[in-house]
Amino acid sequence: MGDKAKEHPGAAGRATAADHPASVRNVVLVGPSGSGKTTLVEALALTAGAVNRAGRVEDGGTVSDYDDMEHRQQRSVQLSLVPVAWDGIKVNILDTPGYADFVGELRAGLRAADAALFVVSASDGVDGSTRMVWEECAAVGMPRAIVVTHLEAARADFEEMTRICAVTFGGDDPDAVLPLYLPLHGPKAPDGHAPVTGLIGLLSQKLFDYSTGERVESEPGEDQLPLIEEARNRLIEGIIAESEDETLMDRYLGGEKIDVKTLIEDLERAVARGAFFPVLAAAPAAEGARQGLGTVELLELVTRGFPTPLERDTPLVTTRGGERRALGPCDPDGPLVAEVVKTSSDPYVGRVSLVRVFSGTLRPDETVHVCGHGLSDDGQEGRPLHEADERVGALSAPFGKQQRALTHCIAGDLACVAKLSRAETGDTLSAKDDPLLMEPWQMPDPLLPLAIRAHSKADEDKLSQGLSRLVAEDPTMRLEQNQDTHQVVLWCLGEAHADVALERLRSRYGVQVDVVPHQVSLRETFAGKSAGRGRHVKQSGGHGQYAICEIEVEPLPGGSGIEFVDKVVGGAVPRQFIPSVEKGVRAQAAKGVAAGHPLIDVRVTLLDGKAHSVDSSDAAFQTAGALALREAAADAKIHLLEPVAEVSVLVGDEYVGPVMSDLSGRRGRVLGTEQTGGGRTLVRAEVPEIEIGRYAVDLRSLSHGTARFRRSYARHEPMPAQVAERLRQQTQDA
Repeated sequence: MGDKAKEHPGAAGRATAADHPASVRNVVLVGPSGSGKTTLVEALALTAGAVNRAGRVEDGGTVSDYDDMEHRQQRSVQLSLVPVAWDGIKVNILDTPGYADFVGELRAGLRAADAALFVVSASDGVDGSTRMVWEECAAVGMPRAIVVTHLEAARADFEEMTRICAVTFGGDDPDAVLPLYLPLHGPKAPDGHAPVTGLIGLLSQKLFDYSTGERVESEPGEDQLPLIEEARNRLIEGIIAESEDETLMDRYLGGEKIDVKTLIEDLERAVARGAFFPVLAAAPAAEGARQGLGTVELLELVTRGFPTPLERDTPLVTTRGGERRALGPCDPDGPLVAEVVKTSSDPYVGRVSLVRVFSGTLRPDETVHVCGHGLSDDGQEGRPLHEADERVGALSAPFGKQQRALTHCIAGDLACVAKLSRAETGDTLSAKDDPLLMEPWQMPDPLLPLAIRAHSKADEDKLSQGLSRLVAEDPTMRLEQNQDTHQVVLWCLGEAHADVALERLRSRYGVQVDVVPHQVSLRETFAGKSAGRGRHVKQSGGHGQYAICEIEVEPLPGGSGIEFVDKVVGGAVPRQFIPSVEKGVRAQAAKGVAAGHPLIDVRVTLLDGKAHSVDSSDAAFQTAGALALREAAADAKIHLLEPVAEVSVLVGDEYVGPVMSDLSGRRGRVLGTEQTGGGRTLVRAEVPEIEIGRYAVDLRSLSHGTARFRRSYARHEPMPAQVAERLRQQTQDA
């Protein structure tokens, strides 16, 4: 990181199993779609010598799939791992999707990494989603650096983008976000644009020219030194301000010239503890070149400035007895604790789990305990508890579609594990004689419903298994079998997330489904008192059927359910048949009395009836009770009830007005707002669920991807007559 020139490591860039946590760096790339993350990963792999210019793996001669369009599309929506080696250090590069719909993959990457590279485009700026991820990293103290890409764009301005990053990410301390290098521009083209051909090291005051395809170091001319003096002085002051040596600032202000080596060491320590956030520039290698601009500097930053796994606090674990335990520093000889950060299916290998080992050493063919969602009998809703002892299959380090066999995976490292058939994303792997569960990382709630049904009978037979595998791979999806609407609902994070789910069902699991309109769980209730008489009298040889009952129905307050009252006098209905009447009433209420939706919030009073000494029976009085309820409904006004959700929207202050107006337009009632700090406001409202089916998509558009919301069921309440009529018309047309 100290601007030291390096020779191209060539085939030494192949990453193998690490022997000590100190020789591992785990870094996640964060940025919006189109910022150049995947291109940057390819450039780093090329510079590290993991692939050659033709995209071939250096040590194998097999074509890598980095130029394969289908695989590029696949990597754009899921977490991918590319391990490379640089200067004796294994660097696990985690490339995350830039689409907001795949934030679950991003969170998994943050969990598996020890530092983050934020990739921003010099021509596009910083979006709201990237700012929110920066704040998440700040909350946990994760070290970060910024990489500016797309320097070749006509309107690219590195200096202006650096200023924007300092304002956006620096907060109260913009001097903690400063460039380590300035771009070196070549001769101007006829259109007036001067391409970036190299970098100027601010600390070393050296030039690094990439114009020939190789990194060439040289001394700057006398006319260039004044151009970098201001930026260099500001960088030195920023480093000294974050130095752990409290005397350094006094010495600097006193006129002492601080040694460059001291500055570099302080810089590396400040970056590692998340106190200083350097800005660098990068660009892919030109045709025929072996190194992309800025890639050597980036690899030096990662290996020398980013922390080792030894410097990261391991998440707490819970024992089977419920005891919370701290594992201590990353220790290859400690108890085995690893976590599945991603699950995928390979057509030849089967299920493949990407695992981060936090403690101990994972080896092939050993038996481990796989546990998810708790070490007790209650699992999370929609994701039931599962535990099993499983044998670890082959360990490998992925590189595109290549899999390089590993002999082991130590604490701090990542590896792919084959054939863990019961493991799901987020599960913990531990020793079978000492089961442990890691505290899960926070995942967003899927709030966009996708109602589906099998396209054919053949698809119906495979649908259940395909959906279960899909949910096991992606914890941001939730599967619901709605007992009221009888729909299969796959809850997703957005439209792109839903499209990928459908495509995976089709291509990976051979299941074709049709998307149908999502239905909410409606209810019915009586608007006023009504009476009904149920008469079930039949004679058909032998014992007949005889039961008559008279009931009164009246509405109750919301949330009361069905209340049954017996007011029969004189034994008109024998005692043994009164429960039968109640059973018939409740069965009919469950089926509905008007539009086929369950009846709730009524009191049914049994007033009178008749029985026969021979022909009356339990079944006859059940039927009579149901008939009486239907007759009462026929003479009464029935209200259609719709579910109402409590909605909490966390949104930037500049979007509060549009959000509140939008909620009101959805028949919502805004309950209030409160400031949460950081320029955000929490808006609380109650909104009919039928109006927020696509709210996850609409809110993202309304707030430019910066707002988040939660929803929870509040109650059912009467639906306006015009809305109910429109719903009935839509049902008839369907």
